[in-house]
Amino acid sequence: MGGRRGPPSIVRSMTDLRQAWKDMLERRGAFASSLAPYGEIVERWAAWRPADLRPAWSAARCREAWHRGVPLASATPPRLDPDELEDLLGGAMEHLAEIDPARGPALQRFAAAWDARAIGPDSLLPRHDGIGDGRLEAASGLDAEAVAFLSYATLRPALEAWLASAREHLEGVTWARGVCPFCGAPPGFIDVIEGGHRRLACHFCGGDWGFAKLRCPLCGVEGTKDLYRLQAEAQDAGYVISGCRACHGYLKELDRRERWNGGPPVLEDWASPHLDVVARREGYRKALPTLLDLASARSS
Repeated sequence: MGGRRGPPSIVRSMTDLRQAWKDMLERRGAFASSLAPYGEIVERWAAWRPADLRPAWSAARCREAWHRGVPLASATPPRLDPDELEDLLGGAMEHLAEIDPARGPALQRFAAAWDARAIGPDSLLPRHDGIGDGRLEAASGLDAEAVAFLSYATLRPALEAWLASAREHLEGVTWARGVCPFCGAPPGFIDVIEGGHRRLACHFCGGDWGFAKLRCPLCGVEGTKDLYRLQAEAQDAGYVISGCRACHGYLKELDRRERWNGGPPVLEDWASPHLDVVARREGYRKALPTLLDLASARSS
């Protein structure tokens, strides 16, 4: 198992993520100790190697699903080997247990169900109404927020590799939904690029897609009345908390024109916990919490 090599694209992607995290810590040195678990997650992602990356995505196959408004992973669910994901899942569970021992018994029940194959990777996949199929929560007693974090911390390298050949086919396709066109997960971050265009980023598979400026990607409400924006200043200029008064959800946003040296979206999300504190204080919550969000939610 240790000698297996993945395709160059996914190996390069995860290696780049590892270097980007080192660069991020140089900019966020004040948070280095609290951010340490994320570095270990990135290392496990970089070390992971897939055994089988089928299917090969054709443009016709992808666009037929997107024309129906269906994410690719919903149209053709991936076959994921639980043994290949065990180290990724186990590491994420250990981090969660360390920051919140109160979730320990639920995590032990989850581990037992996973070992007995009563729960598998399909219970971590995004669905049309959330993350997973509910079996994990029922078997373990874990809360939905913890399940969401564990899911993307476990599945990211596998889904990124599995969907890699589909990325190019989104070019020229209109995708108006607020979930990832590739894996179906809710967005984890917002990038603003040249021309002020807004792109949503997926923590589950690394995908991204364009989205309307005046629409909440989490609930779909349109117009400025329900949209809340809190602009960061000074050393955090370029960062915005983008919330919705209708659903009380939020995402962090980064203007890449102002922060040209910003890192990959999932790392930017992890490395800005101080912005999450402000958002929670205002009564907003994220669909895909970070590890530190889970600790803070329990203590607030």
